[in-house]
Amino acid sequence: MAKIAGTCYFKIDGLQLSLTGGIEVPMNTKINDDVLGLDGSVDRKETHRAPYTKGTFKVPKGFPVSKIIDSDQMTITSELANGMTYVLSQAWLHGEANHNGEEGTVDLEFHGEEGDYQ
Repeated sequence: MAKIAGTCYFKIDGLQLSLTGGIEVPMNTKINDDVLGLDGSVDRKETHRAPYTKGTFKVPKGFPVSKIIDSDQMTITSELANGMTYVLSQAWLHGEANHNGEEGTVDLEFHGEEGDYQ
């Protein structure tokens, strides 16, 4: 039986952050959607989606938070438990980063110019 879930590793420019919750990376780079005609015809529309990765993390006291907030050229590596590795390059923080002091965690989402499985 193969391992498909569990331990994951996450690095920003080689600096490791510990995940506390699920990590999410896209499997597809294009999205198909329906275009319905009033006559009942169905066609397909294809659009691109931004490469991304997101998760819930512990951010230790010594971690350079400015790297997360200010950088727009990060390389982010997500090593999944099933042996697959997703690499997001030329990445930046997408949206807000709010530290949950009670749990000691932060939800982070990064988008980038390129993302793929290695």
